[in-house]
Order: sequence, then C-alpha cells, then structure tokens
Amino acid sequence: MTDIERVGVVGCGQMGAGIAEVCARSGLDVMVAETTGEALELGRTRLTNSLSKAAERGKLTPDERDTAVARLSFTTDLGEFADRDLVIEAVVENEQVKTEIFRVLDQVVTGPDAILASNTSSIPLVKLAVATSRPDQVIGIHFFNPAPVQRLVEVIPALTTGEETIKRAEAVVQGVLGKHAIRAQDRSGFVVNALLIPYLLSAIRMFESGIASREDINDGMEMGCAHPMGPLKLSDLIGLDTVASVADSMYEEYKEALYAAPPLLQRMVDAGRLGRKTGSGFYTYS
Repeated sequence: MTDIERVGVVGCGQMGAGIAEVCARSGLDVMVAETTGEALELGRTRLTNSLSKAAERGKLTPDERDTAVARLSFTTDLGEFADRDLVIEAVVENEQVKTEIFRVLDQVVTGPDAILASNTSSIPLVKLAVATSRPDQVIGIHFFNPAPVQRLVEVIPALTTGEETIKRAEAVVQGVLGKHAIRAQDRSGFVVNALLIPYLLSAIRMFESGIASREDINDGMEMGCAHPMGPLKLSDLIGLDTVASVADSMYEEYKEALYAAPPLLQRMVDAGRLGRKTGSGFYTYS
C-alpha cells in the first residue's frame, strides 16, 4: 500500500493523458495541468475518448468509466497542485522546459513528503533535481506509450534521490498502478531507450540510404524477429520529434555515432512530419 492519494500530471498530450488515465483508473484523485485553455480542452477530450473506448472494448464497465472520469480535474494553474502527494511531469522532451516546470513545482507543491517525478525518456534526472530545494524527492517515473496498455515503467533515481522516495515511487507504480517497475541508473536513455533508439536510428539510416524499402525494413523485423511493430512504424508511433530529442540527449552524453540522429529524421521533424500525432511520418495516417 502507499500513502499517495492525490496525483498531479503536468501536460495532457499523448503521454500525459495516458498517465492521467492510468492513475484515475487505479483509484487516485488526478489533477491535470496544461498551459492554455485550448490545450486543456484537447487533453480532456483525449482522456474521455480513451476511457470511452476502453469501455466499448470491455476493459471497463460503464460505471468504472464514469468513476474514473469523476476522479479527473483540469487546470491551467500549477498553483492548484499545492496539495498533490505526487506530481508527474510529462511535457515536451526539452531540458529547459522541464527544468522550469520543476522550479515552479518546488515553489507551489507544499507537502513536505511530496514526490516530484518526470516522465522524461532521456534527460538526466539530476539536472531536474538540482533545480529544486528538495532534490532527495525528485525521481524519474518513465511510462511507455500507450501508458494504459504498456505494463513497464522505469523508475530512475538521481544521485540525489533519497531511498524513501525510491521505495514510495516503486510502491505506487507496482502496488497502486499495477505496472511492472524496473530500476534504471540516471544515464541518458536509461534501459529501454538506450537499447531502442540506436535500433530505430539504424532503420532510418537504412531507409535513407536506399538499402531497403520501408515495407521491407518493417516486414523484416515483424516477420523475421517477431517484433509486433517494425522500426519505422514504431518511430511514427513514438513521435519523430521525440525520437530525435532522445537521440540528441544520448549523443550529448555519450558522443557515440550510433546515437546521432540521421539527416532524414531531422528534416522530417523540421517539416512537421512527426508521425501518427500529425498524420504524417514514414507513413500517412487518416
């Protein structure tokens, strides 16, 4: 069991909405924050639609869906997070943006034992921790997309994270949210992305150089290695901007060529072709 009952989620995009849904379905009081009213309404719609689809598929009863919706509240003011026991930041993969959010959270979250967590996929947690006056209460809690479906969560302590914070974070992830937690060191990419991103970048380079078509690359890994989704499709699902950001963060830390984003990936990001979320990436989506 855990003492965490009130959760705040900063950001209601693809990942933030998924994390908020997981928490609400697990019986927690969830407040979601976005920067603007328009973004907040889009996030609210994303969340309620996802819960309705879960009910349609029989994953939730109508009553369970309605109860989860009732546990959700929305705001554009981080000051309303004062009473949160756990806050999970899930905004764009940008160190400067995340650091500023942690500075604000440090000022507004009043609970002496409140945990401040980041869903970052690659940014060193210690950089976020030292932006606060409570680095021992800052930790990484990294969900995977789509959060309501994927069982794995990486728990990433920074050098500054206290043992009690680690125990409480793992307890809520496993005991309340019902996820499988693995502990990762605070190194860019952690466990999963340190293995995954070089693979995705290699597939993009293969396509860019004309060695194989996108269909043959995806079919090769799906049919030859029993992967549920080929690397170019997976890159589109993750978001090409996220793939590029994680690659940049890992290259900055390790300075190894396998982490360098290929020119094609950078051009697609510049063009706004980010994958499923924009309707166009390596594939086109309606």
